Amino acid sequence: MSNSVEGDAPVLFYLFGTLGCHLCEEAEIIIAACGHKQINIKHIDIAEHEQWQEEYAIRIPVLYHPETEKELGWPFTQEQAQVFIDNLA
Repeated sequence: MSNSVEGDAPVLFYLFGTLGCHLCEEAEIIIAACGHKQINIKHIDIAEHEQWQEEYAIRIPVLYHPETEKELGWPFTQEQAQVFIDNLA
């Protein structure tokens, strides 16, 4: 980030998943364990949009950075999530 105003704003990530997905719950725990205070995770239920169902139905959970369109697909470890977030936050 080039200026301090942008650097102070939380970085937005989406977590694509769906209700009742135990893998999505595991992903949330892993992401929370990374301990980033300057990120904002928006949970996206793929069941709410046909396009997301087609794209992510067999791949959830997926951590997605909308600004760069980079994804971290399941399965991922805490270390992999940490590196992914560190590189984009």
